[in-house]
This record gives sequence, structure tokens and C-alpha cells, in this order.
Amino acid sequence: MAGVSLVLDNKVALITGGSRGIGAETVRLFAAAGARVAFSYEKARDLAEILAAECGGSSRCVPIQQQLSRPEDGRALVAAAVRAFGRLDMLVANHGIWEAADAPIASMKDSQWRRTMGVNLDSVFGLVQATVAQMDRQLRPDPTEAAGHIVLISSTAGQRGEANHADYAVTKGALISLTKSLSSELAPKGIRVNCVAPGWVATDMSAAALADAELGPRIAAGIPVGRVAHAREIAGPVLFLCTPLAGFISGEVLNVNGGAVLVG
Repeated sequence: MAGVSLVLDNKVALITGGSRGIGAETVRLFAAAGARVAFSYEKARDLAEILAAECGGSSRCVPIQQQLSRPEDGRALVAAAVRAFGRLDMLVANHGIWEAADAPIASMKDSQWRRTMGVNLDSVFGLVQATVAQMDRQLRPDPTEAAGHIVLISSTAGQRGEANHADYAVTKGALISLTKSLSSELAPKGIRVNCVAPGWVATDMSAAALADAELGPRIAAGIPVGRVAHAREIAGPVLFLCTPLAGFISGEVLNVNGGAVLVG
């Protein structure tokens, strides 16, 4: 009996924030599954170029330098991805910022609030808008399959909030609402929109908090699995949601948090 494979042959994916952490593991998995992958990075050019070479070089994997803080940035990135590979079948909106230092709401600076909104939410609007327009224009290689897949990366912070990080929690909660709104709008057109909500993951962004002598053990103690996630453990569910095996899943928030937050 043949095994079951997660295959993305002849598909093109755009993955944001792809040079490190969850994004880099997602790039690797999508490339291994047969997709051609464009991914964005902002500053880590060396890491991006090494990753692209690892995943097949310019014919299979293309890094695109793009700041993402405004809707027009998202639209520009989609245009660059389409120029590279001629079409777009999957978008994974993975990029985001989280300020490690606590910022109580009474003293949070306007600049922090606006920057977080811009990167985590405004740019996603532009990405989704341009992606849907592109998917509407292109023919489906297989009419029996979905016309496209969009996966937004939220967080447990978007489900239960996060004290002293209200800016981050607000944006991640908004992505959950955006997932549900887009699913209702786009599922009839064949575009599947879903969300992955990770808990704590060992990445550069969370490294300082996880290494803190007091906070780190407290974080681990709050996770029933007993540890934080590896980036690949988030990338795997993202890959699944973009395969035909997930063809009847739409508007779902897939929690990948080791049992730390249980929501229906």
C-alpha cells in the first residue's frame, strides 16, 4: 500500500518572513513538497540567500527583500513573487513583530502601537488583497482542486490576550477575525483561508524571554507538553493546510500550542 504524501507539485507559494524561524522552516517544507517558493526577508540577506540555495536555487526558490509595514508593501511583494514564477497558489503570512520589553498600556508609545499595527496587520491587508486578485485572474491547473490557499499566522496572544503586549495581541486577534471573514467571502470562489495559532516557539523573536531565568521556566510550566515548540512543528500544520488533504477546511483556527490554550 502506497504511503500518503503531502505534495505541492506545480504550485507556487509566497511565504513572508521566510529567512529565519518559523518562516524558514516553512520554506524548507514547501520546497521539499515540490512547490516553487518565493519568500520575503527584510535585513537578513545572507541567511535568505543560503536558504534559497539550499531549497533549489533561483529556479525553485527566490528570496525577495521587502519591508512589510504598509498595505502597498504587501501588494509590491505579491507582484514580485508573480514576476518570479508567473502565478501564485498559496500565501503564508508569517511575518510579524513582538516587542520583548513589557509595555503597559498606560505608557505604551504611539510609535510602538502604530509600528505593530503596520507590520502585523496593515501589510497583511495588502498581501491578501493582491493575492486574491491574482488568484481570481489565473486558471486552475486542476479544476477539482482549490483555486488557492491563504494561511495567516496568529498566536495564542490573539485568543486570550497578553498583558503588557496589547499591541501584539490586538493584531493577532484581528488576523483570526480576518480569517473568518475571508473564509465566508472566498470559499465560494475556491480559495481556502485558514489560520495557524502557535504558542511559544523557540525562535529569535522569543529567545530573550525563553532564556530569562525567571520567565523561561514559567513559560515551560504552563505548557502541558512540557516544552516550547520547534519551528518545524508549526511549519508542518501550515503545509498540511495548503494540500488537497485540507480541501474541506475553511475558516479554521488551528491551535499549535502544546495544549497551553484550549479554545474551540
